[in-house]
Amino acid sequence: MTPIRIGVVGCGAIAQVHHLPNLAALQEEFEIGAVCDVSPGAAQYAAKRFHVSRHMTDYRDLLAADVDAVLLCQSDPKTEVAVAAFNAGKHVFIEKPMCFSLREADAVIDAARRAGTVGQVGYMKVYDPAYEYARREVEGMDKIRFVQVNHLHPDNSLHLRQFHVERYDDIPAPVIEQTRAAQREARREAIGIVSPAVEMAFHLLSGSMIHDLYGLRVMLGQPIRVVSAEIWREGRAVTTTLEYANGARCVASWIDLPDLWDFRETLEVYGDDKRVMITYPTGFARGILSTVTVLEVDDRGSAQRREPAIDWESAFVRELRHFHRCITEGIPCRTPVAAARDDIALIIDIVRAYLARQA
Repeated sequence: MTPIRIGVVGCGAIAQVHHLPNLAALQEEFEIGAVCDVSPGAAQYAAKRFHVSRHMTDYRDLLAADVDAVLLCQSDPKTEVAVAAFNAGKHVFIEKPMCFSLREADAVIDAARRAGTVGQVGYMKVYDPAYEYARREVEGMDKIRFVQVNHLHPDNSLHLRQFHVERYDDIPAPVIEQTRAAQREARREAIGIVSPAVEMAFHLLSGSMIHDLYGLRVMLGQPIRVVSAEIWREGRAVTTTLEYANGARCVASWIDLPDLWDFRETLEVYGDDKRVMITYPTGFARGILSTVTVLEVDDRGSAQRREPAIDWESAFVRELRHFHRCITEGIPCRTPVAAARDDIALIIDIVRAYLARQA
């Protein structure tokens, strides 16, 4: 097996905790050719820690290097770098969120189509063995009546304490301002000029609850409308009700609980005689498995509870293996950039549903 030479843009927490260690471990599939970060210290540190021969601070230098693919996990928005990477003929893995606005989504999708290369979004939860098991169970249900998502989220710093993550304060001030300006422009393009609370909710939806939204889409399809949306706690809590074509409803909540260690994220799908529930660990965890619980009624009317054994493999590793197979074997990508547009559109619709109630 010939490894794919890959460059990594963004050397922060998600790269240090997951992507760089996983790429380094997948030696048959990948060779890290270069790392890049606008922080010179972070780029140099990542290169030294993960034995990468080249590091740089300008993504254009990385695209000009000898790499076949790039993994983008830098600060949002990632649109400019993603489009440039496709234009350079690279295969591109984009950590979520792919972008914020529909115009950005269309720009990325168009660039991917022109390049004819693989464009994969880092939707790791659909590669989780527990999710895959639960999806098969849900596909066998006669009628889905109700779906519930609860995402109770502590501050990430609580869980990052378990890892050695190096941070640097050496990013040039003009680069910081440029990034903030690009974030403001993308947000305004997506949802207009809104209150700070709605801005906060939009970024939580885009950066965290998007895991729940794409999981729902892959399992159940796209909802036909947003029935309602509520934002409270100054934008640090969101609840939305979604309607599906068969009349089922999903109630999904994301709540910030900054000082509580007990991260909880669940997806529950209910039918007339069956419930399937997935429970996920925090994304900043290694070696902790998601779980699946199935409750159903058998032919004799007796309630049965199953908790199947889940394959011991990281969802982050599985999505990288899939990216490699898409490149080398030409298999269809399970989380393509084109499909991510639906998730961006839904986030915008949720915010608009809230704003409509306030008008």
